[in-house]
Amino acid sequence: MFYKAIFIALASSCSLAGCATLTNDENVPVALSFSTGDSGACALSNKRQSQKVSIPTVAQVRRSDDALQYNCKTAHGKEAVGAIPSTMGGKIVASAVFLDFGIVDSITDKHREYPASYVIPVEK
Repeated sequence: MFYKAIFIALASSCSLAGCATLTNDENVPVALSFSTGDSGACALSNKRQSQKVSIPTVAQVRRSDDALQYNCKTAHGKEAVGAIPSTMGGKIVASAVFLDFGIVDSITDKHREYPASYVIPVEK
C-alpha cells in the first residue's frame, strides 16, 4: 500500500512538471515589397511594436491580434497606407486541445500569424 502511494505521488509530480505550451517565437518574418518594384521606406506598427524599415526587406514583426499598419513612401514620392491582417495559427488548436487550453498563447498573441510575404499596393 505504501509503495502504491509513493508511485502515485511520483507519477503525479512528473506529469505536472511536464506541462508546457506550444508557443511560437514572438516575431514572425514578413517579406515586404512595393507593387511598382520601387524602393522606399515604411513605418510599421501594431499594438506591440513600431518600427521603420527600408523596402524591399524581410522585417521581423511582433505577433499581435491586430492588423499590422503600414505608412510608406516610395523613392519616387508615392505614398501607400494600409494594413496587413493577422490570422490565427494552427498551433493554438493543438495547445487548446492537449495542454493549456491556449491560455498562454492567447495572452501573448503568439498564436497569431502575419503572411510570409506581402506586396504593398502603390498606385501607378
